[in-house]
Formats: sequence, structure tokens, C-alpha cells
Amino acid sequence: MSEAVITLKGVQKSYGKHQVLRGVDLQVNKGDIYGLVGRNGAGKTTIFKIILGLSEYQAGDLMIGSGSSQQEIKKGRKKIGFFVGSNFFGYLTGRQNLEYYQALKGIKDKKEVERVLDIVELNQVKAPVKNYSMGMRQRLGIANALLGNPEILILDEPTNGLDPQGIADVRALLRKLNQEYGMTIIVSSHILGELQNTAHRFGIVNDGRIVREISTEDLQTDEKTVRISVDDLEKAEEALMAAGVKVLGKEQETRSLEEYYFNLVGGKENE
Repeated sequence: MSEAVITLKGVQKSYGKHQVLRGVDLQVNKGDIYGLVGRNGAGKTTIFKIILGLSEYQAGDLMIGSGSSQQEIKKGRKKIGFFVGSNFFGYLTGRQNLEYYQALKGIKDKKEVERVLDIVELNQVKAPVKNYSMGMRQRLGIANALLGNPEILILDEPTNGLDPQGIADVRALLRKLNQEYGMTIIVSSHILGELQNTAHRFGIVNDGRIVREISTEDLQTDEKTVRISVDDLEKAEEALMAAGVKVLGKEQETRSLEEYYFNLVGGKENE
């Protein structure tokens, strides 16, 4: 059985009269790369803020690990690193920025900044952050989230605004953190095709609810269309019914995450 590291049950959140979350049920398991999918305003960032303690909720339950008390949740949050937007001093180098955040976080290991810069492959960069490319800034943001060696990583739109190479770099980095460092990762993205190539499980957010949680295997098995190659096309229908024609190959088609999303929540793919 999978071990849940973050669980939300019936979580509701309103800003005044505007209800943002309408009873969110979500479960992230240990070792997941969990992709959070949804339109702008669907509630993805609010879910992250509630998990991190940056926003209060009015109803429902939050568990981090097996703990649901305020003390247990506070202790669990210490195991989480997060990247929800970057905020760096442009005139400082990446190393100097991380040294500043290391001090803020109370991390005393003098080798920690070098460790995380090495992971994101920025340890040789001497330039100030104002000269960084967008991809380098995003990787520096992930390095900041890695300070203190958290068990869980939360990343809000880490590929936003990146070119194809930058997206590929972030994808490779997330796989590395998951496979080599054993980190559980929760990531949101508007690039559904890229998220499908990165995550193991997905939570689809629509109108303040998780309307479906699926795995990459679900995307493969949910589609009912099958392409079959036979040695006699004219007898194909008869052969399939009577099993009288040798089947040379059978391949199950996989529905894309984008197709699954729009079929589930509606809307146009270019919205």
C-alpha cells in the first residue's frame, strides 16, 4: 500500500464571498511526482499555500505524513521545500543569494549552498542573477527550495516562460531529484504535454475541486481504441470475430493528458 505524505480531505477556502476551494480531496504518496493540472484560477496555487501554511482554510482536514494536529503539521512542514515564484537580488550572484536564504532558514552547514548549486548545475556560474537566463533563474529557485535537504518539494509552474531547452532541463532535474534523491515532488504546469512526460500521478483541478486523480497507467488503460495489424485487411472484420486470421501486432493507443483533461472538464484546447 502506498504511503501518503500529504492528504487533503474536504478542504474549503474562501476570500470574502468568493469560494476558491470547494472541498478538495487530494493524496500525494511517498515517491510520487504528482502533477497538479488546472486553468488559471482553478485553485492550484491556493492548494500549495494551504499545504505550506501560507493561507488558512475554513473547513476540511490537512495531514502531512500521518499527523493532523497543528503541532504535527508544523513539524511536517519542516520537511517541505517550495518554489512558488522566485525572489532574488539581481545584483548578487546565485551563490550570494542562496547564502542569504540559507541564513534566513537557519541552516548552518557551510557546504549546503555548494551542494544545491551542484545539483542544479549552477556551481560554476559567477555572474549576478540579473544576467541569468529564465531557465537559470528557475533552476536557482529550485536550488533555494532544496536548501536543508527536504523530503518533499512543491514547485508552482517551474517551466513557465521557458524555451524548449529550459523545459527539458527542468524535466531532467525533477527526474534526478525523484530517482536519485528519493524526493516526493508536487508540481503544477500549464504545459500538459510536458507534465505528462514528467509526473507519475495527476490531480485535475476544476472550479475549486479535484475532479479526478489519475496515474500515467490510467491514461494508457482508459482509452478503448486499439490498433491491430493483420495479414489480410479484407478479412480483418471476419478474422477478429472468428479469430481466423493471424494477428501480427496489437498496440494500445495512449490518450494524452491534454485530451483527458479537456474531455473531463470541457473547454477548448487553445484556451
